[in-house]
Amino acid sequence: MAHQPLIAVIGGRKADKKLLAEAEEAGRLIARKGGILVCGGLSGVMEASSKGARMAGGRTLGILPHDNKRSVNDYIDIPVATGLGIGRNVIIARTADAVIAIGGAYGTLSEIAFSLQLEKPVVGIKTWDIKGVIPAKNAAEAVEKAFALLTP
Repeated sequence: MAHQPLIAVIGGRKADKKLLAEAEEAGRLIARKGGILVCGGLSGVMEASSKGARMAGGRTLGILPHDNKRSVNDYIDIPVATGLGIGRNVIIARTADAVIAIGGAYGTLSEIAFSLQLEKPVVGIKTWDIKGVIPAKNAAEAVEKAFALLTP
């Protein structure tokens, strides 16, 4: 069986409706392309992307900061309770084959930095404008770019 791409969608626990809609669409498109959605398993962009993936029949993996699997959002299939707090951000970056950043604050910035250090492709929608982040106008463009950048 071929490896299903693990695509992380990262972003803030709080986001406006437009960014949440982009996150949900990104999750849906990742699932339709056969990817597994990886996220932090909580609210905001994480929950919206998980919802999109699940509604499209995809699988979701939530890397939680807590040591309690029940703290996960309703759309996560596989919760991973790390108990590491923000240290779990490096696990998200390490797990993903590619990363899509949507909005976000300092937690998202740390995930972007870890991903870039690990030489993972990072595509961004209205997120941190830093060297290495490939900009995308919307979810469709972000998902296309993320899949195109996967290492064969």
